Amino acid sequence: MPAPTLLVYTRTTDYRHDSIPAAVAALRSLGDFEIHAHENPTALEQPLDHYAAVVFLSTSGDVLTPTARDRLTAYIENGGGYAGIHAAACTEYDWPYYGDLLGARFAGHPPIQPGRALVEDPDHPATRHLPPTWEVTDEWYDFHASPRPTVHVLLSADESSYTGGTMGDDHPLAWCRTQGAGRVFYTALGHTVEAYDDPLFLAHLRGGITWAAAR
Repeated sequence: MPAPTLLVYTRTTDYRHDSIPAAVAALRSLGDFEIHAHENPTALEQPLDHYAAVVFLSTSGDVLTPTARDRLTAYIENGGGYAGIHAAACTEYDWPYYGDLLGARFAGHPPIQPGRALVEDPDHPATRHLPPTWEVTDEWYDFHASPRPTVHVLLSADESSYTGGTMGDDHPLAWCRTQGAGRVFYTALGHTVEAYDDPLFLAHLRGGITWAAAR
């Protein structure tokens, strides 16, 4: 049976992460998926039904045309998978549907530093391989509001373990939800090049994307 195919979208019109090439290479190295990596929004203006999931990999700014927005909406509502990694939360601020789809909007972050991520669901494919308290060095994203009311939280930040967090005791980092007939996974982690050499982080991505891609 052929591997499921992912459309990995990496267009940026705002900040561009140096880790994007390493991240694409890491997804390819997993061997679980066939990766079609694209920067041009015309890739999302075409029929998407043959993709197991669409992955927004540290996209930023406005990255979709009106036609691509319509295609993505129809794809997800009809059962397609979506996965967002890191700066996917800094994307399409002027499109309300995307904010609802993702569950939260990026608000800011302190400097990159080590901290602790806490597993909230030890049974989900994205987190079941992780220790209950995961020591991570990353860019700890804050969000305008906790997405908890509309998502299933998988991983949260322990703000007492680093400096500069602004969300307090309810600081989700990774979550999943459904949208129409589709599945949505998001993780705020993945800023650094080094993250994509970390077996725990790669297993986190594999589990989350595999979950999103299941129809």
